[in-house]
Amino acid sequence: MGVFSRLFKIGQSEAHNIVDKLEDPIKLTEQGIRDLKKDLDSSLKALAEVKAMYIKAKKEAADARNRAKSYESKAVLLVTKAEKGQIDAAEADRLATEALSKKQEAEDQAKSAENNANQIEGNIQQLEQNVKKLRSKISHYENELKTLKARAKVSQATVKLNKQMAQIDSSGTISMLEKMKEKVNENEALAEAYADVANENKSLDEEIDEAIGSSSAEASDALAALKAKLKAKDQGNEGE
Repeated sequence: MGVFSRLFKIGQSEAHNIVDKLEDPIKLTEQGIRDLKKDLDSSLKALAEVKAMYIKAKKEAADARNRAKSYESKAVLLVTKAEKGQIDAAEADRLATEALSKKQEAEDQAKSAENNANQIEGNIQQLEQNVKKLRSKISHYENELKTLKARAKVSQATVKLNKQMAQIDSSGTISMLEKMKEKVNENEALAEAYADVANENKSLDEEIDEAIGSSSAEASDALAALKAKLKAKDQGNEGE
């Protein structure tokens, strides 16, 4: 095995280890997010219930204060009517005393409801902080999960690439290229040999024609010289 093949094998092994190590954190993170979301749902439900208690306590306090004011107004009215002789003074005093007693009772109820509302308000603030923390954790873990999944995809792609690269036979490829080069050289030499054989098989006439065809200017000059020679010969014959 070549050096590069060994390196690819090592890279492939490390990538597999990364993927194996990432699988559990991904599953754990997903489960953790599901658990946190359940806790968030429970916290939101508890927050809604506590807010309902707070609203009820505030309403009870307001109702109790209104009753206290009403009883005070009634006591004043009873005393006023007694002074005007509209009702018996003793009876007015008795009823006014009862009204003031009811007023005190209502004020005590209002105070108790107010204290209860204040305590509940503290619980609401604590629950709201818990909800905020849970939402922040869920957001953080969801982002972390995205990162882990992205890393897993990259690692899987690296495994695939390293596997493909590790399967490449560099020595076989070089051998194939050398054989192709040798074959091309053989074909080129064979073509040159056939050209030489073809030239050796040419007849004298073919060589003449080839020479004439390759130099038209020389052929024209030879033709002109031949014509001049023939003309001079004819003139010599006529002189005899």
